[in-house]
Amino acid sequence: MQSAHRTEDDPHEESKQRIIDFIGGFSIETTPGSAAKIPDYREHLRPGAKVAVTFLPGSDFADTIHTAKRLRAEGFEPLPHFAARSIPSRDAFEAYLHSLQDEVGISEAVALGGAVDTPLGPYDSSMQLFESGLFDKYGIKTLGVAGHPEGSPDISEVALTQALKWKNDFAERSGADLYLATQFCFEAAPIIAWDQAIRASGNRLPIHIGVPGLATLKTLINHARACGVGPSMRFLTRQARNITKLMSLNAPDRLILDLARYKATDPNCGIRQVHMYPLGGLRRSAAWSYAVADGDFTLKSDDKGFTVDRDIG
Repeated sequence: MQSAHRTEDDPHEESKQRIIDFIGGFSIETTPGSAAKIPDYREHLRPGAKVAVTFLPGSDFADTIHTAKRLRAEGFEPLPHFAARSIPSRDAFEAYLHSLQDEVGISEAVALGGAVDTPLGPYDSSMQLFESGLFDKYGIKTLGVAGHPEGSPDISEVALTQALKWKNDFAERSGADLYLATQFCFEAAPIIAWDQAIRASGNRLPIHIGVPGLATLKTLINHARACGVGPSMRFLTRQARNITKLMSLNAPDRLILDLARYKATDPNCGIRQVHMYPLGGLRRSAAWSYAVADGDFTLKSDDKGFTVDRDIG
């Protein structure tokens, strides 16, 4: 009797395993506003999941602390955002850190410039937050910093290149564990080109790639426009009819498949993890992501995506 084919001898199973390996251990994002509409995160997330907590322009950081505290109590690892331009003073920054360590206890956070035209205080960039020494003082060594596969509407390419070099240098001289947390994109090609370009210019920081979760087409377009997403935004609007036909919930299956293949076949690929942006709601995006991580999906015959077999509601 002939033995069953091993995964490495079966291209179909090999592709599935690549996808499972790629999305496994994904992190996800929440906002204090959406948290108020979620009775219990344990209904949607598995124990120990990493959950980034946003600090949006005009919001109160106390809400970020409250949400992080709740996530910790429910068994998750909160990753609070620090938006440099929304921090009014050094004293306020230290007070935020003190409260988080006193009430929550964190070892990882995300430091961003923040989408504010005029800084509220002395900080204009995440780099200034690092230079303050306060992250180190409060024991936060693992930090996500902004990565921009499609550029930024607020920062020139020259400035982005300089900032990325500074962050690499800072990680090397300080021993901080930095990684690039990116905006979400809809296509793999710009991400792959960006990874290869920054690697060639000296980047050694691992990448946590942003992936758009399940949402209606209208929600994706509105969110992408608000975030200033570039070529992918043009792709999305140009291909809207096809996307609607192929992905009634706009599942990012083609993106995940292409990036999983890239990571598996390029030993120098800088992508280490997926970060889900639950644009259409945490429940559906989490359910879809867990189904994929569990291997509960079927590859499409044209090898350009996959469909989840589980009912995610």
